[in-house]
Amino acid sequence: MIKFTSCTARSSNLVPSSGNPIRQFPMTTKRISFSRPIRVTSKDGFKWANSEDDAISTSNHSLSLTPNFILPIERRPILEDVHKISIPIIDMNEGDTDTLVENIARASEEYGLFLISNHGIPHEVCESMLSAVTNLFHLPPEAKSVLVSDDPTKDVRIANHYRKVEHNGDGVQKGKKFSMWSEVFKHPWHPTDDGFTALLPSDPPEYRTAVTRYAKELGVLMSRLLSLMSQGLGLESDYLLKVLGTNPLCRAQANYYPPCSNPDLTLGLGVHTDRDALTVVLPSPNVEGLQIMKDDKWIAVDPVPNALVVNLGDQLQVLSNGRYKSVLHRVVTNEHQRRVSLALFYGPDKDAFIGPIKNLIDEQHPPAYRHYYFREFLEEYRNQEGKNRKIKDAFEIQG
Repeated sequence: MIKFTSCTARSSNLVPSSGNPIRQFPMTTKRISFSRPIRVTSKDGFKWANSEDDAISTSNHSLSLTPNFILPIERRPILEDVHKISIPIIDMNEGDTDTLVENIARASEEYGLFLISNHGIPHEVCESMLSAVTNLFHLPPEAKSVLVSDDPTKDVRIANHYRKVEHNGDGVQKGKKFSMWSEVFKHPWHPTDDGFTALLPSDPPEYRTAVTRYAKELGVLMSRLLSLMSQGLGLESDYLLKVLGTNPLCRAQANYYPPCSNPDLTLGLGVHTDRDALTVVLPSPNVEGLQIMKDDKWIAVDPVPNALVVNLGDQLQVLSNGRYKSVLHRVVTNEHQRRVSLALFYGPDKDAFIGPIKNLIDEQHPPAYRHYYFREFLEEYRNQEGKNRKIKDAFEIQG
């Protein structure tokens, strides 16, 4: 039952801790009991990668907002209007496969996001990964600055997300950019091939090791989730994996949200849906921030110790002909605690042909989207840079 809570490289022949080969779908995983929260260690306090002031550090106080972070009034979060309702949390080891399929399908249809416990990834792997992410962002600005780039085509970079004003008004000129209150580190990942780590910085040294172990484990988990989601649509268990292609686009994004002196004036991450098929997020324990849109209301996603966040992307909504939801979400900030997370994205092969699955189309459910090659979707994604991206809307069949 569902519980609720308020690049091509050399093969490393990695085998996850469960003992199952990555490319095989594991129908079950071992039960892991967690009794203690993840502790994230860190070095010195955080400083922006482009900081010129060595005295600015969140080790002592929250940073002050400069004008480039202060959003126009209509873009600011109204924190008092955020609601608290139950978000599904699914125990991946509870019940039989049919029950698990049903629970995941229902959460995918009603929310587009859910949390999973007993997911099979060892506690120490998650703990090491979050620690490495934190230590990377706590490097001195001069060490991080070599990775800073606004070029979205660069595979490995540190950046600040931003939003652009789309209309003139209230003294703000169209096209003006406002930075999000976060620093992100983007890079490729792969579940079976550790060659991607050669692209990563050597400092902090533990990052490469941690992300290799975590990616290996998450590859198994993502395969299992996609299999269960396929069955939830009445399809063969490997259908979604096959339609996404043999060379999936795998991206990683580490996020750092410093404490913020005025959380009501900015956002850590702007409103958007994920462009790929599936996202799994490893978040800071016990620190709120993620919010989803449901029934035209913003809902806070309460953190659950040792749980991962599963977020459906645009490609699953298109493939399911709207049955599964790609949910709008954002991240808000807070005054007192930093928040870190690592999101791993699983997307189609650039040459994959994406559209509503034939078996899910009938007279009562006509196709809601046209077919396209995923590279076309990526082009539209780039065209909407700086906007509250809703890329899949451009592929809807009107009327």
